[in-house]
Amino acid sequence: MSELKVYNSLTREKEIFKPITKGHVGLYVCGPTVSGESHLGHARPYVTFDIVYRWLMHSGYKVRYVRNITDAGHFEEEGRAAEDKISKKAVLEKLEPMELVQKYTNLYHWAMHKLNNLDPTIEPTATGHIIEQIGMIEKIIADGYAYVINGSVYFDVKKYNEEYAKRGEPYGILSGRVLEEMLETTRELDNQEEKHNTADFALWKNAPPEHIMRWKSPWGMGFPGWHIECSAMSTKYLGAQFDIHGGGMDLQFPHHECEIAQSNVCNNVIPARYWIHNNMITINGKKMGKSYNNVITLTQLFTGEHSLLHQAYHPMVIRFFILQTHYRSTLDFSNEALQASEKGLKRLWEAYDNLKKLPTNGSQQSTDKELDEKVKKYLAEMNDFMNDDFSTAKVLANIFELVPVINGIKDKHVAADALSAETIQLLQKEMKLYIEDILGLQMHVEGDDNKLDGIINLLINMRKDARAKKDYATSDRIRNELQTLGIQLKDEKDGNISYTIN
Repeated sequence: MSELKVYNSLTREKEIFKPITKGHVGLYVCGPTVSGESHLGHARPYVTFDIVYRWLMHSGYKVRYVRNITDAGHFEEEGRAAEDKISKKAVLEKLEPMELVQKYTNLYHWAMHKLNNLDPTIEPTATGHIIEQIGMIEKIIADGYAYVINGSVYFDVKKYNEEYAKRGEPYGILSGRVLEEMLETTRELDNQEEKHNTADFALWKNAPPEHIMRWKSPWGMGFPGWHIECSAMSTKYLGAQFDIHGGGMDLQFPHHECEIAQSNVCNNVIPARYWIHNNMITINGKKMGKSYNNVITLTQLFTGEHSLLHQAYHPMVIRFFILQTHYRSTLDFSNEALQASEKGLKRLWEAYDNLKKLPTNGSQQSTDKELDEKVKKYLAEMNDFMNDDFSTAKVLANIFELVPVINGIKDKHVAADALSAETIQLLQKEMKLYIEDILGLQMHVEGDDNKLDGIINLLINMRKDARAKKDYATSDRIRNELQTLGIQLKDEKDGNISYTIN
């Protein structure tokens, strides 16, 4: 069996994967900032690292998969001012900050389950680890790599670079950026004059009394920076150094670069040995952004309720579409491409259904040996493709080489006993393994979601009628029965009832 090779963004090379502890893997992936609904850009990284997680477990590793939730802070250094995204959105939606956080965390989980992503082993939150973040900041200050100004704490990038460049670990080691060039080209930002250098980043930000989310610290009331939370949580749950750190390519700089600097000061080691980054997505050839009016939420994608969408797309179509391209390649979402994927997935499921019905008692004497060997070769290659930096695109290409063979036997264009009973059994076993367990694709039938929606809405209306008649026993029973099935009802302020499926 081939060894697993992964492309390491830190060394810019494909390397044989060797975990720190034999048989165990520590995996940290940056989770969402829950100041708004998850969008198309969130689908790709979480599907990508779901595949990494599944393949590592299939390969026999015990994996601790940590994926955080950013539910505090996350201010933008590149904005006009340091801005707390959670607090700003809470004011706009007239919600308590943690109410807003819970709302969007629930929506995120719902979307991840729709995409059939496995839950992480641990899902820590930034607000649950303020103490650990303060502790790391204190250590960085004590070691002379951070300074306090007006109740805010900034990491001294220039000082860090002077010392750590001597060890071959300069600031910019991951992204390839050179600090001197950054200092020359980085523009002065509004409200950033208190920093020693433009490249310095905030570890803790002072918050005025009117600020909604703030915590007591040695430097006054404030909230943590974006970067420090991941250093604190990865250290707590995976140790000073762990195996794999993952995320989108847009996080390489500044987020992951800053993580390396902070953790290196605190733990005297670069936090992860392998850094894996998925490439970006575009929509109809354009980068996704508010200025292009092409930010599509996952709910809009699943319902088709966006001006750029010609129709709704099932979550499995989205997952299948993502897996058809290697995670390090760019991926363009267009209606044409998604519709082609919809057709491809339908063809795959039809063949898979036909495969399950093939007889497994064929005769060895009449086997087409050339075809038999070709089928076994396609199956054997899939293991090598996954071990070659998780190449799901090549796995799917081989699966689609097998589709006409399966359909040919079913349609009698290929002799029923062209494959040996042993090969058909192997084909059934391996196709189930890769389609369902590794690629995480689930069968869906067109119209099933609409039927489910109809049934739930019928029960919601029955519950409304029961409440109108003051039949609270029936009302509560409907709600409780749905809850046991993973369907959570919520009574909205306007009198309507919404629901989420867990």
